[in-house]
Amino acid sequence: MINRVLIRLKIIQIVYAYYQNGSKNLDASEKELFFSLSKAYDLYNYLLLLIVAVTNYAQKRMDAAKSKLAPTPEELAPNTKFVENKFAAQLEVNKLLADFVANQKRSWSNDEDFVKGLYEQILASDIYKEYMASPESSYEDDRELWRKLYKTFIYNNEDLDTLLEDQSLYWNDDKFIVDTFVLKTIKRFDEKNGANQPLLPEFKDEEDQEFARRLFRRTILNSDYYRHLISENTRNWDLERVAFMDVVIMQCALAEILSFPNIPVSVSLNEYVDIAKVYSTPKSGSFVNGTLDGIVNQLKKDGKLTKN
Repeated sequence: MINRVLIRLKIIQIVYAYYQNGSKNLDASEKELFFSLSKAYDLYNYLLLLIVAVTNYAQKRMDAAKSKLAPTPEELAPNTKFVENKFAAQLEVNKLLADFVANQKRSWSNDEDFVKGLYEQILASDIYKEYMASPESSYEDDRELWRKLYKTFIYNNEDLDTLLEDQSLYWNDDKFIVDTFVLKTIKRFDEKNGANQPLLPEFKDEEDQEFARRLFRRTILNSDYYRHLISENTRNWDLERVAFMDVVIMQCALAEILSFPNIPVSVSLNEYVDIAKVYSTPKSGSFVNGTLDGIVNQLKKDGKLTKN
């Protein structure tokens, strides 16, 4: 699940903290990097559990309505289509998700107010109303319902973002990336897999783990050389006046460009310019792009840049 977009972002965060905290312990910072990546994987599982939590809350509400002193006919014989959603039921018994709950001891039980609010938003939506009114009932329809609900109510939810940030500092910037993996997971679920439906693995393969380790170490260990290149290409600027985040982003970018011959320069440039646009100053995107472009051209001219 952890892709290179997230790896790059986490490395920049850890490298920035490494310098800001005056740390010189490379091994400790590397451990922090991989712990931070593991927390992103926890968030992926936790957001999948939210679907189960909302479904269970709906069942709880339905049971409470039936137990009233004077329930209405609708409350005594409710439409159970939502609470019997086949996709949500399959997710609830998923063995890998059950392992996550057992190991991490995480659930949404302490945030029932949020779950309640989310359910009420869903209840009032046209997506929900159309689903409940449809005479069709299939696994595909049930899975598609949750894809739409997730994209509409969970994907961009400021209240949820705040709640998650309060629970873990590591989740501050992860959700917008992790959301894409949750949606991908929903689309991949297959009814015939039952409780053994595979979730996305933490890392796609060992190569991505090695990419993270190598990029982080090269960024730190070769920092003097990378900063020299940056300084040489920003002669009209005092490097001390350049936003420190810009320096860190360019340092990581140069580590990738010079250490991974199989990654095209254009891919690396685009990734780090995008990070600069979001995580640094308003002018950082164009500044980082222009500076790195100048460095790359000079390295090519000097025969110091080799790409497969």
